Amino acid sequence: MAVYRILTYEDPLLRQRAKEITKITPNIHKLLKNMAETMYEAKGVGLAAPQIGVLKRAIVIDVGDGLIQLINPVIVSAEGEETDFEGCLSIPGVTGEVTRAARVVVRGLNPSGKEVEYHGEGLLARAFQHEIDHLDGILFIDRAKNIRRKK
Repeated sequence: MAVYRILTYEDPLLRQRAKEITKITPNIHKLLKNMAETMYEAKGVGLAAPQIGVLKRAIVIDVGDGLIQLINPVIVSAEGEETDFEGCLSIPGVTGEVTRAARVVVRGLNPSGKEVEYHGEGLLARAFQHEIDHLDGILFIDRAKNIRRKK
């Protein structure tokens, strides 16, 4: 597989809406594997396809409980509210406080094309919301307060 260069915030591709994946092909499987390798290499907890220059609705997440690969993910319900610091592989060295739903239910397709549903809270809920934002061209700094540059 391959580790890709992660686009940084000034790249206009990160501001575009990703297209829905209509057919799961071997190339989509390869994309998901490469995204996971890239995420792990960068020591991140999530990555969206637009971050490696691919405008498709695919995300990978691993908050320590194993790899989640989702195609065409959507948040079907959200509850509560939590504010915490976030960072982003596309905005290195920057953190900010972002208020997000405390709990989410996310639906999408797994790599086999089967519809799956995840119930996330805490870091997993935050990661789902952060990565799905990427699919819509939204960066965490658009929602953040108290933005800080790491020294």
